[in-house]
Amino acid sequence: MSASDSVSPDSPLPVSPDSVSPDDTASLNSGSSSQGSGGDDPLLPPPATDDEPILWRQPKLIDNTADSAANGNGSAKSGKHHQRHISFDKSVNKNDGPSSSNPATVVLTSGVNAKHHRRSSSSEIDPYSTPAVYYNPESEKKSIRLLRSRTLSTVDRSSSDRKKWLPRRRGSKDEQLGPKKLLIHVDTTLKRLLESEDTDQNAQITIEDDGPKVLEVGTANSNGYNTTEIRGTYQLSNLLQELTLAKRFGRKYIILDEQRLTENPVARLQRLISKEFWNALTRKIDSSTIETIALDPKSRSDDKRPRVYIPFSEKKQFIFYSEIAKKNPKLDLQVEYLPENITADYVKSINDKPGLLALALDETVDENGNESYVGVPYVVPGGRFNELYGWDSYMESLGLLVDNRVDLAKGMVINFCYEIKHYGKILNANRSYYLTRSQPPFLTDMALRVYEKIKYTNGALDFLADSMRAAIKEYKTVWTAEPRLDPVTGLSRYRPDGKGIPPETEASHFEHLLFPFCKRYRMSFEEFQQKYNDGEIHEPTLDEYFLHDRAVRESGHDTTYRFEGICADLATIDLNSLLYKYETDIAHTIRNMFDDKLTMEDGTVETSAIWDRRARKRRILIDKYMWDESQGMYFDYDTKLRRRHTYESATTFWALWAGLASTKQAVRMVEESLPKFEVFGGLVSGTLASRGETGLNRPNRQWDYPYGWAPQQILAWVGLMRYGYEEEAQRLIYRWLFMITKAFVDYNGVVVEKYNVTSPEDPHRVDAEYGNQGLGFKGVATEGFGWVNASYVYGLSLLSSRFRRVLGALTPPDVFFSALRREDDEDAETLDIDGLDIGSVAKAINHS
Repeated sequence: MSASDSVSPDSPLPVSPDSVSPDDTASLNSGSSSQGSGGDDPLLPPPATDDEPILWRQPKLIDNTADSAANGNGSAKSGKHHQRHISFDKSVNKNDGPSSSNPATVVLTSGVNAKHHRRSSSSEIDPYSTPAVYYNPESEKKSIRLLRSRTLSTVDRSSSDRKKWLPRRRGSKDEQLGPKKLLIHVDTTLKRLLESEDTDQNAQITIEDDGPKVLEVGTANSNGYNTTEIRGTYQLSNLLQELTLAKRFGRKYIILDEQRLTENPVARLQRLISKEFWNALTRKIDSSTIETIALDPKSRSDDKRPRVYIPFSEKKQFIFYSEIAKKNPKLDLQVEYLPENITADYVKSINDKPGLLALALDETVDENGNESYVGVPYVVPGGRFNELYGWDSYMESLGLLVDNRVDLAKGMVINFCYEIKHYGKILNANRSYYLTRSQPPFLTDMALRVYEKIKYTNGALDFLADSMRAAIKEYKTVWTAEPRLDPVTGLSRYRPDGKGIPPETEASHFEHLLFPFCKRYRMSFEEFQQKYNDGEIHEPTLDEYFLHDRAVRESGHDTTYRFEGICADLATIDLNSLLYKYETDIAHTIRNMFDDKLTMEDGTVETSAIWDRRARKRRILIDKYMWDESQGMYFDYDTKLRRRHTYESATTFWALWAGLASTKQAVRMVEESLPKFEVFGGLVSGTLASRGETGLNRPNRQWDYPYGWAPQQILAWVGLMRYGYEEEAQRLIYRWLFMITKAFVDYNGVVVEKYNVTSPEDPHRVDAEYGNQGLGFKGVATEGFGWVNASYVYGLSLLSSRFRRVLGALTPPDVFFSALRREDDEDAETLDIDGLDIGSVAKAINHS
């Protein structure tokens, strides 16, 4: 909780002495516990039997409203404030400089020499309020009295028999019990903090800095004369974050709750995600945001003007954006129609004029009765990814629904339906160069989860019907049509249209590939790219390469050696698991929500029976072409070479998420496959054996070993719990959340796109391709990364209360799991049922 002094903003403030300690003790407040249900996901169906595919379980609701109270983040209640009579040394004025008795103390003078001074404070504000509330000067209108000791009183009013207070020097330690309030001059303290602790000068305080790890600051209780110590990397980095935010809000001085610095790290990160990160990642396309949202950090085009493309049939939108352009001539916004028929040649032709693709708008009426539009909101991943992405949005929606941000999750479903209607598919993202490719399809599950949250509101059933119609159209026209459908196997592939070099990649991404061709044609890199894209140079080898490259990007796994030079020919286990889930979801919804009849826009009628048959057929084909009983794993199938592609990928667990596997197959996967992927921080994307050696001529790929990604974790958790493997799921959730929390604590609140899940020390550092998103901030991270944010709050909602408490204490996974095993062994050794040695059985199980 923050409060400003009632003095003039330009007045000097008490500044505590620069006293440091050699101790480097990270001080964490790990006592806070959070309620966790360890509960089931509301949409988990039971496992399939050996001869019957699983189709659906009726969804149920989970109430997570108790989370904030369990985390100790409820509104703080102010204690009593006792009036103190304060008199100030009138011989000191603001021009005299520091007192000789305490050189580091600047005495408050201007505006505070009244006998009954009351310091303006925001003590009634929740200590865990958002920065917009906590550091907003408008929040400090009400003057209240701070609880503080007598300082420099000229009159001793105590009775003669009352114990006299011992004299104390200014600058001595504040002995107030309980959480303190810190009186801080923002600029001065920020300067001292960085000079003392940020030894590598990157505007962050981490375990890699070798400062003293202690800073003294004045307490508000003593008017800044007494001090308390902020100790350890975690508290000091939190102080840096808070001061950075206060400075951005224009604050010169603050009263800071110590609770904001010592907050349990799990509660702090959960709070930041729920209250701040989601807001920072929220976008909408309308007059209020078009200037910033249209800019594209990925674009390498010479034409940097903001541009928005409008679907051919959306004339009202065209007029709306054209009016915005006219009213804001300095913006230089370009508004252009898309053609009715969007082809690969057309998309290539506008690569030098990249632009934003319009999304859904809500019609509104302003105060003058004029019709206007407001953009339907959505959440972006973060960093350089400033658009509505396909499967990122699904993963984000899981976290948004946990945090009751239903409006954002619903908005993204509505925008996806808009994309299917006007662009023919859910796009990789809403930029012009993504028009020919999609991403992994999750629309049915996403829509059903949103519907569960809104089903008692007006229009909920219409929302679900529209979502299912859009998903059916996408299923039929995108995923089970040419060129993505393999007519021989009946399975689907990532195989988008497109021509030329993907324009959104880093400028140097294809240098190693194109250099031999540049040398052969005696051209510069830029010149060769231009002529190849324009069709003046024909290279079938490159055509084949970029066919697969576009397929990799449509898969969402860009890039990995699993797909190198082969992706467009692969019927992958991930895509076909998702399509199986579409089939079962649609069958369930039509049967149970629409009386077994859903009328499409063209008048045709869909029934559940045909979708049930499609699901059963796909399951048979997947078992035939992809399941390997000896390995206990699903593999991709090469439709060109007619054989399995035996790269070991964590996407094998997507079959569990979709309810595709039989009970026996699930047992084999847990016994044989899971140990190959489980590492320190959760699941690794692929095995080391499959990736092979890397080096100068074969660099790391970010979707290979040793890296792990939020989607792989989430889908595996849900899949394991679906089949009753609660213990395994809890273990994987704990590993992932511990790794994120530890990096958050040790590295100044960092939350990144992906992690090196084999590294206990610095998992946020990724030495592959473009590195990592979410790094490089100054002082404070304000966004996190979309699907990692979601994985954290969603994982916490699934984690048992005991695991959450242990996570708050930052207990390493292997230490915690060893303790659990010892408990199990001790319990088992006390049992003897019919002569059976339970202890030996337990040890054998643990050993296996």
